[in-house]
Formats: sequence, structure tokens, C-alpha cells
Amino acid sequence: MENKKTVTGTIKITPKPIGFFDPEPAKSNEPIPPSIIIFEEDLNCALNRDKVEVEIIGTEPGRNGKEARMKGRVIKVLERNKTHFVGSIEKREGKFVLVPDDFKFYKAIDIADSAEGSVVPKEGYKALVELTEWTDPKANPNGKIVEIIGPKGEHETEMRSILFEKGIVYDFPPAVEAEAEKVAEEFRKLKAFPDRRDFRNITTFTIDPASAKDFDDALSFENIDEQTARVGVHIADVSYFVRPGGELDREAREREFSTYLVDRTIPMLPEILSADLCSLNEKVDRLAFSAVFDILKKSGEIKARWFGRTIINSDKRFTYENAQEILDSADNSRVTLAGPLQELDRIAKIYRAENKKNGAIEFETEEIRFELDNTGKPVKIYKKPRLETMRMIEDWMLLANREVAKFIGDAVGKRGGAGLYRVHDVPNTERLASLSTFVDALGFELDPEKNGVSGKDLNILLKNIEGHASESLIKTAAVRAMAKAAYSPSNIGHFGLAFDHYTHFTSPIRRYPDLIVHRIMAKHLNKEPISKDEFALFSKISEEASEKEIATSEAERESIKYKQVEYMKDFVGKKFDAIISGVTEWGIYVEEPETKSEGMVRLKDLGNDFFSLDPKNYCVIGERTKKKFSLGDKIKVKLIAADLERKTLDFKII
Repeated sequence: MENKKTVTGTIKITPKPIGFFDPEPAKSNEPIPPSIIIFEEDLNCALNRDKVEVEIIGTEPGRNGKEARMKGRVIKVLERNKTHFVGSIEKREGKFVLVPDDFKFYKAIDIADSAEGSVVPKEGYKALVELTEWTDPKANPNGKIVEIIGPKGEHETEMRSILFEKGIVYDFPPAVEAEAEKVAEEFRKLKAFPDRRDFRNITTFTIDPASAKDFDDALSFENIDEQTARVGVHIADVSYFVRPGGELDREAREREFSTYLVDRTIPMLPEILSADLCSLNEKVDRLAFSAVFDILKKSGEIKARWFGRTIINSDKRFTYENAQEILDSADNSRVTLAGPLQELDRIAKIYRAENKKNGAIEFETEEIRFELDNTGKPVKIYKKPRLETMRMIEDWMLLANREVAKFIGDAVGKRGGAGLYRVHDVPNTERLASLSTFVDALGFELDPEKNGVSGKDLNILLKNIEGHASESLIKTAAVRAMAKAAYSPSNIGHFGLAFDHYTHFTSPIRRYPDLIVHRIMAKHLNKEPISKDEFALFSKISEEASEKEIATSEAERESIKYKQVEYMKDFVGKKFDAIISGVTEWGIYVEEPETKSEGMVRLKDLGNDFFSLDPKNYCVIGERTKKKFSLGDKIKVKLIAADLERKTLDFKII
């Protein structure tokens, strides 16, 4: 890179605003090249995640023990990451502007008034605005209002704002709804399904959250003999209804995923499919794509497997909670499905132990849920319980996904063509070294050798930190040290699960890649060729899905963060037990463990001393008193401010 005057790639911008341009290492195990720093005066109209051309203009001296880094200037914005932004409408110097919700957007947007645009600006409202022109970095960009979202601060406005900001659309176009109605009507007229294996007389049930409205998967169980059981993992056959090239297919590919905010689901498919005909509802015939296994009961060994299209009829819709009650009960003699449920749980435990032995990493982080009143205001935050039935379903889905991936891999190896896999690369050695330092600072041990660490090494660490105050912090840090799982037409295995083959097959109602895997499976089962054009298509879909997955996850996290801050707003002035969850040059982050709400204590508020960051030991230290605040410390804090606009909490140590 030293031989080049300019480089191209994606810029990341902080709220300060400062840009960072990160050249990617050629291979995952190579050191990460240092970031190029770009100050505001050199951003030249670039926005966060834009593709830009950057010129190296010098070196920025290192501070606080950090190494010097290259300094750059944006020469040209090659491609905007996005052109639509959400924000609040304000009036400044007689003109309407949009102040973006995204604080990485470091300018206000001048918006056209009613004489120039079709939508009238409303001060105090939130709006979606399209960026139309920005060529002068010293001036505000120009934009036009696409839609007025609603009054600022109202629940519905804020939730819709999060969706708009991430490019997630709630309503379906009329053409998509019309096609959904058409295929639904065609299905209702059918009387027979001769090309499908019939499981309607086999014991079958679903287990899902109590609030679930769509059911992707069902399990069936039958005894073949005393030693052998036949277990079916039945997945909604979305590919029957969503055909390549149709309006439904185009819309599903555009959305890629269903999105789950704290108060709503934005489905990938219209409700007539997602909650009805594609959903494996109780006591009705439904079409499925199934993975069926003949299993030795004692060992869990798979003696035979079969994949294909089926028709099922679920006997029972369990929630995780009532299925758990059956597993926990001492007397289930009168419960019809208790035997199959217990057997499926027992065999699942065999697979779980085997996966762990092989190095599958057991990241089980705490999740929170909200109880909202009729206005959308959070009145309670609670931790989602982790039940045995949840693990059991996960184990069977993991098995099906793994075996489908093996089948596709074998078929591609024999016949050519393509697959679509869920891959997870080995961790970068530099990130592992940082994790090791982090863990050591908290009193634990993780020593990456020359060949890195294995899943088994990480599991030993996770076992050692169980019940410790820093358990949640170390788990979070370990997750961040890992490579991101992604979709790919090329199989490199899944490090986190310790699987050589893995894909996503089990959730086609809410994940477009799963629908593609179903189509790939059908082609391989029918020995139909997969063309070079389709291979290119799978590559493009993998790239799109991996990017959209990030936006979907960000929307879900932002809705959680907003509701956490909204809930905590009623407790300003109250005292809490907390744990230090992060240390920086400008302050320490603290987390209230019951609600998982995180906020900041600024260094200036730590006391009558000058505190500075000790990055090697993950702490801040007072210059005069030598008082130390370290990562993982338990402390008492008072909540002094809750800012809903910025989704931030400010604390003070007491």
C-alpha cells in the first residue's frame, strides 16, 4: 500500500466527526493494517460507509502511547452507502433543515419548502429525506422530504424512524399482496399432493415462543423398533409459494430477513403466507421440505437420512414454557406427547455434548424483553429465560442445517454446480491477542498459540468465568473477537459451531438465504444442473444477505436501546449497583445488570483528580490519588441524565 498514492474502499466516520479508512488484510490470519485517519476538513462530503478514494497526505503522531498512523484526505466519493436519512425537522435562520438521527451524519440537511417540494415540512416532526446534492463540504447538503413520519418522541414515530433509517419497509406493494393471494387461492383448490411423502399420521409438533405468529419448523417422532427412532425436521416449504422471478420473490430478496423490534415484527413475506399458509399451524395440512433421520436411540448415531418434499399435520403447538413443564414433570402418564418430547430432548443432549466435545463454542448471552403499556411505553424490562426446550430445538435445527450442507457439498463435489453456506472464518490472530490481554486483565487466562485458539480453548475459558462478575463482559469481548458469520457460495466451514459443513435451511419464512437453499436442494435431489449464471446469482445473494443482516440487527438493537433509555428516564436521580463494562479516553461505561442498560461516567465526573486511560490494563487511573477503575469492577452509581434523542445514559459514581 506504501507504493500507492491513493486507495479506494469504505470509510467509517465517528460522531466527532473523524473518518477511519481500514484496508482489509488479504487473509484472515494476517495482521490488520493500521487505519488511515481522516479529519473533518478532509472528509470532502463523504458519509459513513461510503465508498471513497483516499489520498495519503502524511502521518498523524500517536497519542497516549499509541503508534503514529497515516493521515488521509478523501479525493472523491465513489458510491453513497445510502441516500435516504431520518431526522428531526427544525427551523434555523428562517429555513427548514433536517437534523439526522444518525450522529455520524455531521451536517444538517437543507430541505425544500412547500413551494419546491410536494411534502410540507413540519417543525418538531420526524421525516425521511432523500439527499439530492452535496458538492461543497463547507455548505449543508440539499435534500427533499420523502415522507413525514410523525411527531418527534411518540412511540410509533420512533419505531418507524428506526426502520426507515435502516431501509426496512413495513408495507408490501399491491402487486406483492396480489401474488400472495393468487398462490394462496391456488393452494386451497388443490385436493392431493402425489409427489410428496405423507407424514400426516406421524406424531408431529411445533415448539416456539408464546408470542410467535409464524412457525418455520416442526419435529416428528416415531419408533421404528426398540433400537431405532425416525425423527423428522420439517421446514415450511416456502419455495412452493414463492417462485423465482415473481413479485413475491423480488420483494423477499429485497427484504432478505424478517425484522423483530421490541413491539413488532416486520415480516419478509405477506401475512397470508408468513402467518398462515407457510406456517406449520396446528391441526391443518401444511407443505414442508423435510430432513428425516433414522437414529440409534442409545448413541444418537444416524443410520440413514432422507431429504425431500412432504405434507404434514401438526398435532400440537407447544410453547417453550408448556413443553418445559412436561419435561420437568415427574408424572406425564396422561400427557399424550410426553414420550416423543422426552426422547427428542434426550437425543438432542447427546448431539449437544458431541458438538461441545468437537469444539462448538457455547456463547449463551443474556437477552432482555420489554413489557409495554398501550402507548408503547416500557413498564418492565426482564431477562428472557433460557429453557431446555429452547436448546433442544436449536440442537435439532443445527443437525438439519449441518446434514443439508453436507448433502449439498457432496452433490456439488460429484456433479458440480453450487451451494449456499453459512460460514464462519477462524478468528484473526491480532484480535485474539487483544482478547487474551483483555481476559488476563480480568484475572483469567487465554493463551493463543501460533495456530490460534480452538473452540475447546474458548469453552474452557467460558466454563471458568461462569458466575463471575465479568462473565457477561468476557463473553461480549469474545464474540467481538470472532470473525462475523456470513453467507457464501464457497464452503470454508463454521469455526464457532466446529462444523465442516453448515448452512441455513430451517427458517425460509424469515430468511431469504434459506429459501435459496431449499431451491438448491430441490435441484440437486432432482439431479437438475445448476448453471454458471446461478452460481453468480448465489454469490450476489450471499453478499446482499450478509449486508442486509447487519442493517436488520442494527435496527433490532436500536429499538432495544431506545426502550432501555426510555424506561430508565423515570429513574433519573436513583442509585444502582453496576459493573464497569468499558473504559475509554473520555470515560468509563457502566452496565446496570438487571435491565442490561449501559451508560457512561465521564472522566471529569470521577472525582477531584486527573484520570487517564491505561489501555494495557483496561482501567483508568487517577494521577494524584492513584485511584483505579478497572473493567469488571462492581460500583455504585447514580443516573444523572437520560437522552432519548441520542439513546444515551449518563451516570455518576457515588
